[in-house]
Amino acid sequence: MVLVVGFLYLNTTFIQRGRLETTWAVLRKYGYGDDLLLREDFLWPAFEVPPECSVELSSKGYQFFTELFQIFDQDKDGALKDTELDELFSTTPSNPWLDSNFPESAITNDHGSITLQGFLAQWSMTTLLDHKTTLAYLAYLGFEGDTTTALKVTRPRKSDRRRGKVLRNVFLCYVFGATGSGKTSLLGGLVNKNFSETYVPTLKPSSVVNSVEIGGAEKYLVMQEFGPGFDREVFQNRKLMEACDMLCFVYDSADANSFTYVANLRKLRYEGEQLPCVFVATKSDADYVPQRYEVQPDAYCRNLGLAVPLSVSMKEQVTADLYSLLVGVALDPAVAIPGYKREAERYARIKNYVAIGTVSATVVGIALFLQYR
Repeated sequence: MVLVVGFLYLNTTFIQRGRLETTWAVLRKYGYGDDLLLREDFLWPAFEVPPECSVELSSKGYQFFTELFQIFDQDKDGALKDTELDELFSTTPSNPWLDSNFPESAITNDHGSITLQGFLAQWSMTTLLDHKTTLAYLAYLGFEGDTTTALKVTRPRKSDRRRGKVLRNVFLCYVFGATGSGKTSLLGGLVNKNFSETYVPTLKPSSVVNSVEIGGAEKYLVMQEFGPGFDREVFQNRKLMEACDMLCFVYDSADANSFTYVANLRKLRYEGEQLPCVFVATKSDADYVPQRYEVQPDAYCRNLGLAVPLSVSMKEQVTADLYSLLVGVALDPAVAIPGYKREAERYARIKNYVAIGTVSATVVGIALFLQYR
């Protein structure tokens, strides 16, 4: 193994002896151009992603980021503090998550340091939302060999839905709801963040990610909220909707006007009619009030052939297995697509969850979800 000091000494010697071609050969081997910057074809090699397909980390990718985490976890406490994270990204332009809500977007320890679980989840989300960033950082961070082998392309979403068998491991859920309906708290619950009574408006898109175990396998759930000012734009954007796996409509069960927002949002012409939908009634710890809409939420959902809204309280940490249920729906989208009323087939799919060994709590949650409770 050649250490940095030895590497620099050797190349200094080559330069002093006039063997510049040797140093240039080494630099080009590691992706540098004549301007001493990493070449674009090295940072972003050809990697085709067909329409409706998504990108995930391969086993090589997860292995690389796991080993990278372990190398820079210098105190071996199972988390990367700010100084360790800065050292990890010292060979890159910057931390790729500085412009996001990181580290609130992933699992951290009590001191706010990202854990291995959170680190792998964060890279899973980065790869799903912007795989070119992952490709570039694989190069910056020293992945050996072809960086594209650290990624894999999934089958088209519509193809999976037709076959009724989803093989992907990372799922994207858009969360829509009126101001103050509890979307941010719902996202925070996925990454075990403490509930806050203080209302903070969502001014820009926010994402969180965590692993969810279902059927004995680990899946990653990414939840995104955009804020009421952007919901309509996202809802009617074909490209954005095709990148999504499911929709979560949230309303405040203690606010009589809250459900109207999501119901009116669904009236807009949008490209997601074949996307599975889950309705969530938040703040179940507060007094329930009838919604000021032409029909009540339960009847509204039944008219669509969907289960009634799931009642949760993030304040009381009552999530009703929501996150496992969302992943379960992503794995079998037909159970929650509006207008899907073939009940015999719907319940046959539930038996399939049992057959593949899904944890009993999740089975019960999904069963109740599909039986309209």
